[in-house]
Amino acid sequence: MTNTQEPQNTNTSGALAVAKAAAGLKLYDTASHAVSSFTPIKPGQVGIYVCGATVQSSPHIGHIRAAVAFDVVRRWFERLGYKVTFVRNVTDIDDKILDKAAAAGQQWWERAYIYEREFTEAYSKLGVEPPTYEPRATGHMIDMIDLIKKIIDNGHAYVVRDADGNPTGNVYFDVASWPHYGELTHQKQTAVSDAASEVTDAMGPSVDNAGNDKYNPVDPADMSPDKHDPRDFALWKAPKDSDPLDARWNTPFGTGRPGWHIECSAMSHRYLKDMFDIHGGGLDLRFPHHENEMAQTRAAGYDSAARWMHSAWVTAKGEKMSKSLGNGLSVPAVLAEHSAWVVRYALGSVQYRSMLEWSDQTLAEAQSAYDRVANFIERAGAAVGEQPSREEIMAISADALPADFVAAMNDDINVSGASAAIFTAIRSGNTLLSKLVDRADSDVAKAEVREALVNVRAMLDTLGLDPLAEPWVSDGAAGGAAGAGADSAEHDALDKLVSEQLAERAEARKAKDFARADAIRDALGAAGIAIEDGPQGSTWSLK
Repeated sequence: MTNTQEPQNTNTSGALAVAKAAAGLKLYDTASHAVSSFTPIKPGQVGIYVCGATVQSSPHIGHIRAAVAFDVVRRWFERLGYKVTFVRNVTDIDDKILDKAAAAGQQWWERAYIYEREFTEAYSKLGVEPPTYEPRATGHMIDMIDLIKKIIDNGHAYVVRDADGNPTGNVYFDVASWPHYGELTHQKQTAVSDAASEVTDAMGPSVDNAGNDKYNPVDPADMSPDKHDPRDFALWKAPKDSDPLDARWNTPFGTGRPGWHIECSAMSHRYLKDMFDIHGGGLDLRFPHHENEMAQTRAAGYDSAARWMHSAWVTAKGEKMSKSLGNGLSVPAVLAEHSAWVVRYALGSVQYRSMLEWSDQTLAEAQSAYDRVANFIERAGAAVGEQPSREEIMAISADALPADFVAAMNDDINVSGASAAIFTAIRSGNTLLSKLVDRADSDVAKAEVREALVNVRAMLDTLGLDPLAEPWVSDGAAGGAAGAGADSAEHDALDKLVSEQLAERAEARKAKDFARADAIRDALGAAGIAIEDGPQGSTWSLK
């Protein structure tokens, strides 16, 4: 990325394509502690900035949860018909990158690039759509320097000078000069919070809950005795003696490199201009990162995001999953034991503001969900003689989706309710399939099955989980869902075993040994196999 890249938005008639369902969308705002109706700043368009990775080491499941959460938010906006500009930055220079690169005998930029590629691969494997723009911090130094100049000129930052009056490279934001500081995270007496926000308030740091934060250690530059106020934070900082010469930039306020927060203010303004619709990120970024970012952006004279959204953590036994705490699970390690579809489903199985407990049970439930989804899509495709094309699935408007799914997604992206709607549709589809052989109007019956199939796949696609989409098809995660002739080995084996049981049950019923027939049915039911009896015999599906 360079400083000269400008967003190109050619959508001039986006409002015409927006679904009627968009009028019902309500989203939570961290600053107001309230769920409110979403109205875009520009009709038909949505601008989203999400804080991306600090590429110091390999991605773990905790990192990727936020990426999946906001990917679902983005996909819902797209399903509603909005033109979405989605920006996700890469922090490719900071103290951890410099220190870890030096310890490993690497160039700092080499280490950053290696792990940036690992994050990109993890996003891709888990079906996260590429951002519209993915700027690197190091490509926007001019933007950051210009922004700091504006903050200084507006009287909201100060340059630290040495005894001779020369700038040292340290510049701090003057919190006392900005009366709005704390508006994002401060718990006002008038704020009404729901159960989810109470949990995040308790676990997430804020102005009222500062101190020793094990998840966000204090930047050493922010502990300087040169600060006018303990709350002041670094916009630009002088280099450490150990910092490489190519990790320093010359500025009017001295040689150094950016503070932690300034990059996002500079890049969100570069790519989304003035006030944009949504700023997202993980809960742990709420304070100090996003509080400081909001303050410095507005102090420079620019509008900040209209709405702030934060995804909750992945927890392991109630503790935030964090590499620094020793409980992180690397993405490659998890994918070595589970399909990418199953991992994505598990990561997106609860609403973005809810804590996600990561366990074997979480993954087992996700695998069971996949089995049910793939079984229905395969059987329905075989019944109607084809699978609807990806183009058809992607073209389905939110207005054409089942009402319970739309209501759940419009309710602050309630994916738990949306998933329930999907499985309700699958159960209805399985009932249609079981009755298909009895229908005299077979063409009408097949059309009903096809409609159910399209709805199920379009709902799954909204969550990034259509098994017949990339990357699942190329990676083999679709199993037998691709239709007749593409059955997985696992499904073939299961079908053979169940068919043998059904044949034995048919013989028992023929011999009027109903106790034996019922015992077989009950045993299959206990194993998660649903049996449907019809004039042409019995069929099975996963419950």
